[in-house]
Amino acid sequence: MKYLGIDYGSKRVGLAMSDDMGMMAFPHSIVSNDMNLIKNISDICSKENISGIVIGESHDLSGKPNKIMGSIEEFVKNIEVETDMPVFLQKEFMTTIEARGRGGKEVNNARKITKEKQNPADASAAALILARFLEKKNLQNN
Repeated sequence: MKYLGIDYGSKRVGLAMSDDMGMMAFPHSIVSNDMNLIKNISDICSKENISGIVIGESHDLSGKPNKIMGSIEEFVKNIEVETDMPVFLQKEFMTTIEARGRGGKEVNNARKITKEKQNPADASAAALILARFLEKKNLQNN
């Protein structure tokens, strides 16, 4: 089963894909979060023979849903209707920071990173979300 991983953001959405066996995750692309988002993702799913979608479930430091979680929930409803595919939520925490190779006290410097360095992190963050989902799924199946 091939999966599409999504790191949903208010401006950009990072995408990742698994291999055909659903074992490994790879960064794929970044799409704009605009009026064409659902259609663009649906087109990618069709073109790449995706069987399931994994979306990062965003929480704050205390484990409560962040401000963007309401938008993610609406996005999940829309993508389920448009693609008619199973959609899974995978808890994610600071995956964009991790994808940039930063951590610890440097988290506070995230706003100082240039756009050129941010863009690749969105797809890599989606790959981290997808990889965690696949690891959990594959461990349960063994």
